[in-house]
Amino acid sequence: MTAIRIEGLSKRFGKVQALDALSLAVEPGSVYGFLGPNGAGKTTAIRILAGLARADAGQGWIDGLEVTADAAGASHRIGYLPQEPSFYPWMTAREFLDYVGRVFGLSAAERATRTKQLVELAGLGEAADRRIGGYSGGMGQRLGIAQALVNRPPILLLDEPVSGLDPAGRRELLLLIEQLHGQCTVFMSTHILADVERVCDSVGIISHGRLVAEAPQQELLQQYAVPAFEVEVDSRTTGELSAWANGVRAQPWVTSVTINRSTARVLVDDVETARRELLASALTAGLVLNRYEMVRPSLEDVFLRLVESGGEG
Repeated sequence: MTAIRIEGLSKRFGKVQALDALSLAVEPGSVYGFLGPNGAGKTTAIRILAGLARADAGQGWIDGLEVTADAAGASHRIGYLPQEPSFYPWMTAREFLDYVGRVFGLSAAERATRTKQLVELAGLGEAADRRIGGYSGGMGQRLGIAQALVNRPPILLLDEPVSGLDPAGRRELLLLIEQLHGQCTVFMSTHILADVERVCDSVGIISHGRLVAEAPQQELLQQYAVPAFEVEVDSRTTGELSAWANGVRAQPWVTSVTINRSTARVLVDDVETARRELLASALTAGLVLNRYEMVRPSLEDVFLRLVESGGEG
């Protein structure tokens, strides 16, 4: 049995088709990256799974229960963290987790045990008796995951959990998500590809409300990734790099060219032609090269290709 299953889910807001016959499946115990650009429909899908919104059409199941028909019946199987969680700022983390335990009907002994476990899991031991209002963004998100786990749900829904966090906060939150692998099924929406590559073993890519690809991460890379070359130049020739990149983009064997500071990443659909012409053109353009190599395709390469093509090819 799949942990999460969606079939033909559709939702419209006025003239906007947020979800368009979305279908996907998530295996138990996996960390599933629900990946898409802003506005792709990720939050709408998660809110429907969490029982906070109704679909216009289609069905969704959580741990075997049809959430689109009986949201209340499936609610105890779900832990949910919205993109911008709210807390009682005057409470401490320990008090807040105890309060959530009361909401779920846990006994005093169960609440004490569970609160201690979750404070440790979230790495909030030293801050557990401080007021939540003084927490950093990363600490708040970790507390949000802890409260979503109070009743030990088999499914954890995370809506853009690292959005807006600084690098340290992102690292700490991703470490926490990694610890949950195998303990529960994590369904995590995001538009940050590096985070998906780090913690997710399966990926679904959504664009304009439709799923354009779904597979284990490594399988997705093997199936859809296109060859990539990187050209890194000396800082003295970064101006020439942009001009060279514009010329390369016009070549029929080039899929795309992106520049990050002094490095150009070139995706191609004809490796042999690229090997013959790419380096030669860089030298002809007068670029002073620090590095030139064919590199392993990334999830970002796959993502850009699928979103731009609508899932074709």
